[in-house]
Amino acid sequence: MAEPNEKLIDAKQNLAKTRVLQGKGLGREYPAPGRLPPGQKLVTDSWPVLDLGLQPEIPQDMWLLKVSGLATERTFKWEEFNALPQTELITDFHCVTTWSIYDANIKGVLWADFIALLKVKPEATHVMFHGYDGYTTNLPLTELAKPDVALIHSFAGKPLERVHGGPVRMWVPQLYGWKSAKWLKGIEFMPKDKRGFWEVRGYHNHGDPWTEQRYSQP
Repeated sequence: MAEPNEKLIDAKQNLAKTRVLQGKGLGREYPAPGRLPPGQKLVTDSWPVLDLGLQPEIPQDMWLLKVSGLATERTFKWEEFNALPQTELITDFHCVTTWSIYDANIKGVLWADFIALLKVKPEATHVMFHGYDGYTTNLPLTELAKPDVALIHSFAGKPLERVHGGPVRMWVPQLYGWKSAKWLKGIEFMPKDKRGFWEVRGYHNHGDPWTEQRYSQP
């Protein structure tokens, strides 16, 4: 597998440090949420592509999703995953790099339906998502319980493109897009929080667009 783009990663990490020092997004009074979060611009002609400089190619017949940690270990093959209850949703989606898209038509397995199939230990409080590109991101189970969170394989009525994280990626539309791990490979249930790839590099641990939780506070 190719190596991540270290220059790109360093640039984003330095941006996070600079924005933290400037205090961007801190101490601001926010109005009641509208449809477009503060600091965002609506994109209508394309869906921007952002990654670590890697776009792994995983054929559907080679794709596997492993559940581990504080849950009974289980591995889903493509056919098993597609046999699970399927749901089509229309949601908005917001990226920390300030673009947003409206009315994204996505299809996949709701997190609520997925976790109902698993035996998760009661001491589990958080999840770490792992991608085939080596990416990780963390989320509390309480956040994943939101109704539009899903593991998706289709966008706009077509299979999810490789550049956007296909064959399967997470979809967590209430948070900035880096929380929606692409090229999903593993789901690890944890007894406490542990920061993922961007979270240890200066990005906010939660990532709420409505209060501009883009970067960690000093």
